[in-house]
Amino acid sequence: MMEKRGLPMAHTTIMRWVRRYTPEFDRRAQRFATQAGRSWRVDETYIKVRSEWVYLYWAVDRSGQTG
Repeated sequence: MMEKRGLPMAHTTIMRWVRRYTPEFDRRAQRFATQAGRSWRVDETYIKVRSEWVYLYWAVDRSGQTG
């Protein structure tokens, strides 16, 4: 993606960014996280998206919280 924009970059630079910013991202995301149950089930259905049939999957815990 960076190369397409004319910014040559080594893969190690990306890894450094990941190590540097992941803890901050995780800290901020925890504010929006909800407690999950221990038992989950996965539901699926078949829906039409832009004239094409595709599967839609989602996870639901015992209390009905989706994951």
